[in-house]
Amino acid sequence: MQLTPEHDQIRSTLKKFIDAEINPYVDQWEEAEIFPAHQVFKGLGRLGLLGVNKPVEYGGMGLDWSYAALVAETLGHINCGAVPMAIGVQTDMATPALARFGSDAAKEDFLRPSISGDFVACLGVSEVGSGSDVASIKTTARKDGDDYVINGGKMWTTSGTQADWMCLLANTSDDQAHRNKTLICLPLKDDKGGRRKGVEIARKLKKLGMRSSDTAQFHFEDVRVPQRYRIGEEGAGFMYQMLQFQEERLWGALSGLNGMEKTIDATIAYTRDRKAFGQSILDNQVVHFRMAELKTEVQALRSMTWDAVGKMVAGEDATMLASMAKLKAGRLLREVNDSCLQYWGGMGFMEETPVSRAYRDGRLASIGGGADEVMLGIICKYLGILPGKTNRR
Repeated sequence: MQLTPEHDQIRSTLKKFIDAEINPYVDQWEEAEIFPAHQVFKGLGRLGLLGVNKPVEYGGMGLDWSYAALVAETLGHINCGAVPMAIGVQTDMATPALARFGSDAAKEDFLRPSISGDFVACLGVSEVGSGSDVASIKTTARKDGDDYVINGGKMWTTSGTQADWMCLLANTSDDQAHRNKTLICLPLKDDKGGRRKGVEIARKLKKLGMRSSDTAQFHFEDVRVPQRYRIGEEGAGFMYQMLQFQEERLWGALSGLNGMEKTIDATIAYTRDRKAFGQSILDNQVVHFRMAELKTEVQALRSMTWDAVGKMVAGEDATMLASMAKLKAGRLLREVNDSCLQYWGGMGFMEETPVSRAYRDGRLASIGGGADEVMLGIICKYLGILPGKTNRR
């Protein structure tokens, strides 16, 4: 789709912020295995970058999703995958349903401070026994007076140890698995800033990659939340979450593009300077041909992903194309990072090199937001070739 000078301005503003406020500190945050989310988000909020497509009446810019897509792609300028992922949770994973279906009161209490950067949001969908199989979650929210009483737990929660609230998916009835779920804004802190009664962070998780993003496991025991914090209709949470996944999956494809190009460019520079057997590594045809091939693959993915963005902005069903883009992005990240690391030789195996971090961080793309196999199932359904299921044609 055709980008405008307004898109270019947002890209420029975000890159300047990244260069000044994020990249100089990434190595330090990776070592600490956490980054100051409130500080970073507040800076982004002042620039309006946490709500480019969110309602103006709650502090957003009110632009179409192509501007959010541009933000997602530009976040690939950050020198790690963890910080962009946490920003993406804030903008395109934990808040889309709230912005679209939430009540005015819920938007005022949770969306406005998330757009301004005063609140850090997280998403509570996955559980220990329920990852890509969202319908199988066990967490419950039962009515008691004007409240929901929440019991259960959530797993792999990005920004969990710092988050102020969670967009929680829970079972609110004993109806069928696709009709008994509700999204609820769950405050994680009390009025004094401490942990809300009944909310326990069981542990901060140590991960292969995405190290500067804190990831938590939660336990909930009789946590009381006012029913007014429900997002949209009770029982419609599964549908709302599937809509959120569309943005998350496109966000994932977009956010990996610049990172892959940076990895290829860094590998070209390194192999040009590195000598072996009397010539630079890059002078070997197998190497410079491989760099050209990988660049071509990234550009092809960019075209498909932005085609999906165009369909979404036009109000068309982008589900199949978004699933294809997410599938291809996850696999291409693995291919690019692994191929490039090989040409760094022993240095590619060292934590100090950027290709090593890219290799660790990029592996999550084929798992988070729906595994590759889930994307393949969706694509097969739209192609009408999924055995034993109702297919779309």
